Amino acid sequence: MCGLALRVEDGRVGDIRGDELDPLSRGHVCPKAVALKDLHEDPDRLRRPLRRTAQGWQELGWDEALDEAAERLHATQNAHGRHAVAVYLGNPVVHDHGLLLFSQVFERVLNSRSRFSATSTDQLPHMLASLLMFGNQLLLPVPDVDRTDLMLVLGANPLASNGSLMTAPGIERRLRALRERGGNLVVVDPRRTETARMATHYVPVRPGSDALLLLAVLHVLFEEGLTKPGRLAGFSDGLRELRAAAARFPPERVADATGVAADDLRALARAFAAAPSAVAYGRVGLSTQEFGGLCAWLVNALNAVSGNLDRAGGAMFTRPAADLAGLAPLLGLRGGFARRHSRVRGLPEFGGEWPVATLADEIEHPGPGQIRALVTIAGNPVLSAPGGRRLDRALAGLDFVLALDPYLNETSRHAHLVLPPVSPLERDHYDLVFHLLAVRDTARYSPAVFPRPAEGRHDWETLLGLATRLLRRRGRPWGARALGALGRLGPTRLVGLMLRLGPRHLGLGRLRRAPHGIDFGPLEPCLPRRLSTEGRRLRLAPQAFVSDLDRLEKAIVAARPATVLVGRRDLRSNNSWLHNSERLVKGPERCTLLMHPADAGERRLRDGQRVRVSSVAGAVEVPLQVSAEMRRGVVSLPHGWGHERPGTRLRVAASRPGASVNDVNDEERVDALCGTAAFSAQPVEVSAVEAASPVEDESRLESPV
Repeated sequence: MCGLALRVEDGRVGDIRGDELDPLSRGHVCPKAVALKDLHEDPDRLRRPLRRTAQGWQELGWDEALDEAAERLHATQNAHGRHAVAVYLGNPVVHDHGLLLFSQVFERVLNSRSRFSATSTDQLPHMLASLLMFGNQLLLPVPDVDRTDLMLVLGANPLASNGSLMTAPGIERRLRALRERGGNLVVVDPRRTETARMATHYVPVRPGSDALLLLAVLHVLFEEGLTKPGRLAGFSDGLRELRAAAARFPPERVADATGVAADDLRALARAFAAAPSAVAYGRVGLSTQEFGGLCAWLVNALNAVSGNLDRAGGAMFTRPAADLAGLAPLLGLRGGFARRHSRVRGLPEFGGEWPVATLADEIEHPGPGQIRALVTIAGNPVLSAPGGRRLDRALAGLDFVLALDPYLNETSRHAHLVLPPVSPLERDHYDLVFHLLAVRDTARYSPAVFPRPAEGRHDWETLLGLATRLLRRRGRPWGARALGALGRLGPTRLVGLMLRLGPRHLGLGRLRRAPHGIDFGPLEPCLPRRLSTEGRRLRLAPQAFVSDLDRLEKAIVAARPATVLVGRRDLRSNNSWLHNSERLVKGPERCTLLMHPADAGERRLRDGQRVRVSSVAGAVEVPLQVSAEMRRGVVSLPHGWGHERPGTRLRVAASRPGASVNDVNDEERVDALCGTAAFSAQPVEVSAVEAASPVEDESRLESPV
């Protein structure tokens, strides 16, 4: 979403800088954007399809590769049923409008319920809250950071992520402006992150207890008569039920469990209520814990009952020119929840997908519906999903693996066929997802910098080719012809149609004539007309969340492990998929374990020493970084590393492999409400590395499913 200016000389990228005329990013650029040059020119990036053979990888032509892939998928479904072929969508799908749109086409043609994605390792609880409260899983509230007087940030580090579910290029500048106009930034996090260092007030919460903290804040608002929903009251249901829920969790009752004094919880609630405008914003630290669904609900509820939902300076909704949320029912993206439960562990589906934490179960467990083949699309679940080593072994036992990926990475190395896309600089770009989450309504279309190579294919072309071939093998030539017409239209024209149907009725031609983008101004109130619930009513207390409070109540008195693990994000890292860029991985090692000095002293550990981090899932060895930014009893590892596995072609990444935090994260730990992986607050033990220490718990890894 950052506007970029590229200098191209003799068919090569000279340099990349921020576009100062872009109305959203205003010249901001981060290291990941500059690394587009590295990705485009990377000699490790695949340019042609690969087939696994007994002699090694073999290049083959596109028609041959697509024919073989379609035949093997068709044969697997014929032999074992349509659900025997699974699909996994990775994070990069949302950064490519062609891939985003045509992955839906491919999944519908495949017609399998065995669907997984990175959603259940990230933002699923936020989407669940939007579905149950607003009626649309894509109607996600965005902090109006440029106009707020108080911003409460929970489990988020926007200075490293540029926002995540808040598209806010140049967030450091925006937060600095908040403080300069006399506002307050309050950060709740077990680590004093880069964002927390900017805060006017920092709250070092105990990991996994954020739902209790939010309920205590709501308790104070109700108890002291500080709620003021204002005009929202006219179209809201459930205020009484929300008040009753909060009444169960006074600050004095949850202080010990959260690690935050009752007086501090009360002061936080009063400050939030007293601010002329305020907004609560929660992200990965909230959503990837055992009570992530409750956290996402309570953040929205806090914004609503304080009168800060759908108002300037609060949590607002975008009106993007191409409105993915508005068109969600037409595109089949509106979603559902718990209509079915997974075969092995009984976890709920969300939006037609199973939680990825149960992918290995569904591969290993025999019986009707067992997964026998897998299609990974722009994803690396071996490093991004919990229980990475077990999933690694499970993938090796599949009958067929097809990977759409530009690299031979830790997951695609298991593939029988790899179908690579062209470079991001060789395709058009319109961001359908992150305009939906932007702190200001803008629109920008970027044409491809370079033409598509003759031997290359766009991801959407690959998926369309697979879908067409599958329909022909099923004896449905009319369906194949219909897809052919869709292919002639192409994703950019589809976006043009979405722009015409959107609230701005914008033509693609106008965007083409505005290379810096078009500014539609700050976000505006839009409720209740934007709601998709029956009667366009705001649901403040959905029953699924209220019922889950009994489970949360048990956490107040539950025994707490001595040491828990949390993740962290880095500005020069984007999950696992940009570690083959020298400019992004150079410098001091970043895959380190952060630990408070007192905790290190108790274990007689020293800074820089290699330590073993172990859990019931396995163990990794990493350098220790002693840091006072950590809360006592909490350690932190970044995600996305672990490039030491054999069989990859990632020379830069392999030279700085790090360790995968998901070799320690237990796939059995999920949010029981929605199945999201509970990465945060994983119980671990930390010890000095012994000369012959094992790297994993073999008894656990070899136990039956």
